[in-house]
Amino acid sequence: MDYSRLAKVLSSNGFSLTQARKRVFGALVDQEGISMNELICELSGTVDRVSVYRNVTLFEKLGILQRISNGFKYKVELSDSFSSHHHHLSCSQCGQIINIKADQLEGAIKQLGKDHGFVISGHQVEIHGSCAQCALKGKEVG
Repeated sequence: MDYSRLAKVLSSNGFSLTQARKRVFGALVDQEGISMNELICELSGTVDRVSVYRNVTLFEKLGILQRISNGFKYKVELSDSFSSHHHHLSCSQCGQIINIKADQLEGAIKQLGKDHGFVISGHQVEIHGSCAQCALKGKEVG
């Protein structure tokens, strides 16, 4: 895995690329959003719990990762600087987060900015509802 971009962001902010930071970053690559508990379990035996929290906090501060809120809970994923831009469908029932690419939505957002003379520097869209499995369970119960 190439850590050069990560190392550059860290060093430009006065931090070094440690083994713990490599492991936390590596665990986030190709994830669709992971809870802190899942991340800690995945790194168990290689990075202690406190180091995971400290590095996630640092990565969020430096724009390396972002939080995906779902009610009072959240998951983390790499930011658009380190992964492709996408949006989220968040299930309010089971907490599943589905990454989506939506070209029509991107076009609409750009048009909104243009219509209002607004220069957009970034955006996040999260759509809340029920995933297919939870919606089906709801129909069975209801």
